[in-house]
Parts: sequence; C-alpha cells; structure tokens
Amino acid sequence: MAEIKADTTTPHHQKQLPVTVSESDISEQKPQKPKRVASLDVFRGLTVALMILVDDAGGEWPMIGHAPWNGCNLADFVMPFFLFIVGMAIALSLKRIPNRLLAIKKVLLRTLKLLFWGLLLQGGYSHAPDKLTYGVDMKKIRWCGILQRIALAYLVVALVEIFSRGAQANDLASNWFSVFKLYFWHWLMGASVLVIYLSAIYGTYVPDWQFTVQSNNGTVQLTVACGMRGKLDPPCNAVGYVDRKVLGLNHMYPHPAWKRAKACTQNSPYEGPFRNGAPSWCYAPFEPEGILSSISAILSTIIGVHFGHVLVHFKGHPARLKHWVLMGFALLISGIILHFTHAIPLNKQLYTFSYVCVTSGAAALVFSALYVMVDILGLRYLFLPLEWIGMNAMLVYVMAAEGIFAGFINGWYYDDPHNTLVYWIQKHIFVGVWHSKRVGILLYVIFAEILFWGIISGILHLLGIYWKL
Repeated sequence: MAEIKADTTTPHHQKQLPVTVSESDISEQKPQKPKRVASLDVFRGLTVALMILVDDAGGEWPMIGHAPWNGCNLADFVMPFFLFIVGMAIALSLKRIPNRLLAIKKVLLRTLKLLFWGLLLQGGYSHAPDKLTYGVDMKKIRWCGILQRIALAYLVVALVEIFSRGAQANDLASNWFSVFKLYFWHWLMGASVLVIYLSAIYGTYVPDWQFTVQSNNGTVQLTVACGMRGKLDPPCNAVGYVDRKVLGLNHMYPHPAWKRAKACTQNSPYEGPFRNGAPSWCYAPFEPEGILSSISAILSTIIGVHFGHVLVHFKGHPARLKHWVLMGFALLISGIILHFTHAIPLNKQLYTFSYVCVTSGAAALVFSALYVMVDILGLRYLFLPLEWIGMNAMLVYVMAAEGIFAGFINGWYYDDPHNTLVYWIQKHIFVGVWHSKRVGILLYVIFAEILFWGIISGILHLLGIYWKL
C-alpha cells in the first residue's frame, strides 16, 4: 500500500522520489547516493502538468487533446514521456541495489502497487470529479489503464535490468556503440517486442464482430464487417480484436478518442452527436491501453533505460548530450518518415512503431533541453513548481489528473450539486473575466490546477512529505 510520510533522515535535495518508479531506492548497506538529476524531476513534473492540461482543457481545445485516430497531438506525448522517465529511473535506481533478490522484491511490490492504484483510479470505482458517487459493477470494470501499462513496462524492463547486469559499474568510453554493447540484452528484448507486435498487428485475421448498444428503442445489436488482416483502421485492427477476445467488450474503455473522428461526428475534432449513417464502429468501445499496444509500449521504456545508462556511464556533459541529441533526432526523423511515407502511421491508440520513434525522440530532445537549462546552466529556479510536482508526482496525479481532490470539493455544494466552489471559480474568476469559456477554462487549468498543485507540492517538499510507492 502506498503511504505518505515525512523523511527526516535525508536532506531535502536528496530525498527519494515518490513517483510510480522511485529514482533512488536504497539498499540495506545504504551506499553513498549520487547527486540528484534535477532535470529528471522537472521532466516528470512537466509530464504530469501536461496530463492535467490536456485532460481538463482538451474538451475546449481539441487540438491539444488526443488525436481521434492517426496523428499526434500534445496529449499523445504524455504516456510515452511517462514511460521514458520510468526507464531512466530504472537505470538510476537499480544500480544502487547490489542484492538481486532485494531488487526483485522491490520491483514486484511496486508493480502490485501500481496495478492496485490503476484499477482503483481507472477501473471505474471512482466517479470523480463531477459525479458524486462511487463503486463499479464488476461485470464492467476496466482492467487496463495508465498505471497498469506503466506497471507492465516497469516489470519487464526492470527484470531485464536486474538479470542482465554484469560489469555495469565500469565506466565506458564515450562513444556511440559501447553502451549498446554492454546492454545488448535490453535491445534484444526490444527487438523481440517489436517482432511480436508487428507480427500480431499485420498477421492476425480479424473477423466480423458484433456488439450491443442502448438506444431509445431498447438494446440494438450492431455488426462491424471486417474479414481481413493487416489493417490499421479503427474497426478492423488486430489491437482491438485481441482486446475484445481477451478482455471482453464490457471491460474496455467506452469513450475512445475515435468517437471524435470525421467519420463519426460532424463536429470533429470536437465531441458531438454522431452523423446520420455513421459507421457502426463509432458506437463501440476501444481500449487505448490494451494488451498489444501495451506490449509495444515497452519499447518506450527500453529507450528511456538506455538514456539512463548514458547518464550513469558517460561522465561529461558534452558526451551525454551528443549521444542523447543524435539519438533523439534519429528516432524523431525515423518516425516522421514512416508516417509520411504511409509505411506505418503515427497512432497512439495502436502504439505503432512510428509513434514510438516520434514520441521517444521528442522525449529525448525535451529532456536534453531541460538538462542543459537545469543541470548545466543552473536555471533550476525557473522550473521549481514543475520540479516540486515531479518530486510528488503520484500525489498530484491522483489528486489533480484523476480529479480526486476536485471530486471532494464538488461534494460540498449549495442547494444544487452543480453549484460548487470549482464551478463558481471557473465561471466568475476565469470564464466571466475573459468572456470566453475556452480561454477561461485554459487559464483555470494553468493557474487553479497546475500552479496550485505546484505550490502544494513545494510546501510538502519543504516539510519532507512525499507519497512513495
């Protein structure tokens, strides 16, 4: 079970990071801990802030929300950024646990905690922040989600890291291939994941399928015609087929981003009523964190681990940056070429290989820029709210991104359940002042949510209080 507690034995600037994957696990021998990489905390905080922004403002600004199908909007970078950070944290943390059995125990325990919180927050039990109810019908619980995907990637990559480490304490020559050679097992795992994923999505035969929906006339059964293999369109891809067979339609996400596609709604990319004669698949559920796509997502974590290895073994800033930037651009350009040549489209919901390349390349370049500004130039003070959020990321994720705190505040209303403090602040302080719902909601999310939780996280940091998994 996760816990919130004060740590009074370690200076604040060296405390363990209480995020989904801790950056500084400590063995029983308590070895000397190296200096924290503040830019990694900032990057983690930036990613959490992006999640809050796109979740709460994406409805009014669909260009920052998830792409309905192919393409890559701002929201589509959040999950790969998280997985990239998880990978870097694995490389930094497990090096400091020399006992293999202890490392395995910590990895398994953290994986179980991630699965528990994932099911609780995204399985359907919590209806925050707008519906003042809780509970989930076990026939309709959603088994997959953000933390569940992170748990799978973390478990697989962390175990590879544990079982494959040999002469990892040695410094490497600062050249391109030395770190690849030392950690070839990680890349062998990555190649295996890629082969399995590509074989499945292009080789699996997808038959016709049916599902039922509720309408004014009662229950209606709809049929989706497929009978093909190798398609990456919404109705007939292998990713959805595997999830329907393994998870079941009742356990998949009922509001996928494809419902905003042009084929489904006239208001695309905004939400809205479906077109007359919209394809039957528009009404179906789809799991954006499903089984095959989560297998592909392991690649993002493997790339993150590689960047963490570079940080550990390359001792000079120029050598690290050269490797990170070159690899970042190589990934980014490769993904763009795959997409625009129509070889493999960018698609977050399928977690395609081009999507892995573009988002991992972007993560590499963003982290490199933060590393220069924060750890080399010493401009850390400019990013303090993000750093504080990054050091208490699990707390901010639960309370803000998952809306638990807003749900608690909404539980206190006057006369009408919609007359809440959150609604009053949005309407009178932000929307009313700017006379624009779109601008008002955007500013509300930036100042009343992201900055607010940055300040709260800063106070908790000063008190030495962190939420640790």
